[in-house]
Amino acid sequence: MKDAITLLRESGAMLEGHFLLSSGRHSDRYFQCARLFQFPRRAEEALAPVAERIRADIAAGKLVLDAVAGPAMGGVIAAYELGRQLGLPAFFTERDEAGAMSLRRGFTVERGQRILIAEDVVTTGKSSGESARVLEALGAEIAALACVVDRRAAGIALPWPLYAAAAVQAGSWDAGNCELCRRGLPAVKPGSRRL
Repeated sequence: MKDAITLLRESGAMLEGHFLLSSGRHSDRYFQCARLFQFPRRAEEALAPVAERIRADIAAGKLVLDAVAGPAMGGVIAAYELGRQLGLPAFFTERDEAGAMSLRRGFTVERGQRILIAEDVVTTGKSSGESARVLEALGAEIAALACVVDRRAAGIALPWPLYAAAAVQAGSWDAGNCELCRRGLPAVKPGSRRL
């Protein structure tokens, strides 16, 4: 079995350059997990170790899950694949016409339902947090977060346990303090969120 980094590289999903991230930060690396997810077997293989660790924690009584939810766009396939591997229902949150994260398309949650949020990449946890607030407002409880790539900078904490297929160090700067901007390199915004 190949590790997630190898699968990302083989899929052309790990890009280098100057990127404007969905969080508003700038980076020298971008993970376009859609390129990994276009190959169902690679998506399965990348997330299998994550599902295995989650199953182990469920068996040990450390975690209880009822469903998986992913913030659109990047979390849709990750949620589906983890839901499939864990035998849980999977759905997604998405932005409404005003740009606010919401639960649509007839998806519902029940009070006390324990949710695993699934993402492709976690940088600041902003999308996960937006999804969590929507689901919690409807009565759900967020039990954990899972992702393919954890690229958080040191000091960025999350309020839930994190299950990541890979942890990767990447440059990450505030827009006003970006080393790549100072060098005059143009930034590319490959993500789906409007800033």
